[in-house]
Amino acid sequence: MKAVFLDFATVSHDDIDPAPLRDVVDELVIHDVSPPESMASRISGFDVVITNKCRIDAGLLATPGLCHVALVATGYNNVDIEAARARGIAVSNIRDYCTAAVAQHVYCLLLALNQRLDGYRELLREGAWKRAAQFTLLDFPFHELAGRRLGIIGYGNLGRAVAGIGEAFGMEVMIAERKDAPPRNGRVAFETVLREADVISLHCPLTPETSGMIDAAALALMKPDALLINTARGGLVDEQALADALRAGRLGGAGIDVLSEEPPLNGNPLLDTDIPNLIVTPHIAWAAREARQRGIAQVAENLRAWRAGESLRRVV
Repeated sequence: MKAVFLDFATVSHDDIDPAPLRDVVDELVIHDVSPPESMASRISGFDVVITNKCRIDAGLLATPGLCHVALVATGYNNVDIEAARARGIAVSNIRDYCTAAVAQHVYCLLLALNQRLDGYRELLREGAWKRAAQFTLLDFPFHELAGRRLGIIGYGNLGRAVAGIGEAFGMEVMIAERKDAPPRNGRVAFETVLREADVISLHCPLTPETSGMIDAAALALMKPDALLINTARGGLVDEQALADALRAGRLGGAGIDVLSEEPPLNGNPLLDTDIPNLIVTPHIAWAAREARQRGIAQVAENLRAWRAGESLRRVV
């Protein structure tokens, strides 16, 4: 079995070992980056394509001999699933490999925003502590997390992990029901969560139903000191509306790890430098080294199972 990894640099900065993949295939060719115009020639002659973000369309799936597309990601919107199914090509993904990493990043953003770390760091850079008449600076009041309400929108494994950590901080967890749906037992109506939560953390997939769900109207329902954390998908949030709300002081702050376009080649409203109490990170919540290595291990497990005629983490 011959395999080609099209975009190894999306999961490794010279710190991930591909040995688990080499152990399960007879030949492995690794490319750090594969421009679209190179992919047809690079896929030719291989049984297995391994990729994180390269788009595998119907034309590429028609490559003679191609049998399996192994995704080093949970999402599979970059593969033409129907074309793969029609051709009998297996598609596998990886799952729950980065739960600890994402939950950790959620609280990295939340704590930095809540403690107003950027504001205090800037005061020290300006020499404010040296000039202070007392031992401390109280320019940016902040809250204890204990007793605050944490709203979770999207209650899969990631949402559950974030909720559990919130409970350890003494937060009251509110699990949001789907928008426009009556709340099930243990869930709270979507708009109620927007109105009552002090922190809202997004963990739902991007679908036609969730696209732009945090829009100007949703932001207007939130408390003026509430914090919004998005480590899920950029398209869940109306980015211009969020920038406007932060500038106008209608929201306490936001921690954003994902944008609607990545990389943001055409710019983005949330990248303007004048937006207060906003932290943007470059889609790294998932990227703890252990999580990335775990992802490679899962791809190897998927391929080993497929080679043995078994099904593991199969999309198709």
